[in-house]
Amino acid sequence: MYLGVFTWNIRTGYVDTLASHTGLELTRWVLTPGRWVWTRLSSFWERYVYFVGVRQENETLREDLARANEELVGAREQASLAKRLTDLLLIAPPPQWTREASRVIAHRLGPNAALETFVIDKGRRSDVDVNTPVVAPEGVVGRVLRASMNAATVLMVTDPNSKIPVVSQKSRTQGILVGRGSGQPMMLQYVSLSAQVEPGEILVTTGLEGIFPQGLPLATVTNVNREGASLFLNVSAQALFDPKRLEEVALLKKAPPPKPEEEEALPDTSTKRPKGAADRKGEVKKRGRNEPPEARPQESTPKKKRGEGQ
Repeated sequence: MYLGVFTWNIRTGYVDTLASHTGLELTRWVLTPGRWVWTRLSSFWERYVYFVGVRQENETLREDLARANEELVGAREQASLAKRLTDLLLIAPPPQWTREASRVIAHRLGPNAALETFVIDKGRRSDVDVNTPVVAPEGVVGRVLRASMNAATVLMVTDPNSKIPVVSQKSRTQGILVGRGSGQPMMLQYVSLSAQVEPGEILVTTGLEGIFPQGLPLATVTNVNREGASLFLNVSAQALFDPKRLEEVALLKKAPPPKPEEEEALPDTSTKRPKGAADRKGEVKKRGRNEPPEARPQESTPKKKRGEGQ
């Protein structure tokens, strides 16, 4: 059978044709799904590798963005600090006073604190003592209440225990400015009914209490009215600074008195002969011994006559 089929195939070629067509079809049905699978796998791998690279790039970009944000925040903080310190340096201390900057390290501790205070990082080691004036670029903040070696507590002008004599810049109306606590306007007491004080006037220190220099701005008049049978006007005022935004303040200190000039040396009134006098006298004597005989003065004694001595 094999030889017959082989001989028939040689003569007709049907077996070869059938085998070739059948093999091609089988190859096609085998290779097409494999090619499809290979294409999908290669595409998935390429996308996976691409996504991995994109993910790594995104993580790098996120890190760079976070670092840039940190640098931006730091730069803004430095710019804000520089502006605040510049404002402090622009505070011109009154004559015979000096200025020293200080940082606020703590505000009033707890909502039930009794005093409107904050803590600064300067103490007695920096010559900060009780009643040292504390100011901000806007105006007077308060005075030192307690001081330790390296810290001090500042009593703000808004505290009810703060009473400062002030005068208005425009009408020159005097009174006592008293604090009323956090968030409350201050009161200007003992203002006569005939006073010409108006809202918007700036209240400055008078220096009569012996703590603050004269002429420092302290508050702005917000309201003026008269109630009942009171003998004085009701004058409300608002502090020039914001207690919640205090970060740096300036301390005013009295400059040390100038050193007295050295006393001028008094002239020597002793009877001692000057040092060069004896030298000049000896020089004159020496010069007289060395002069020739004819230059010396003649003696006034008369000569004896001949034979007179015999």
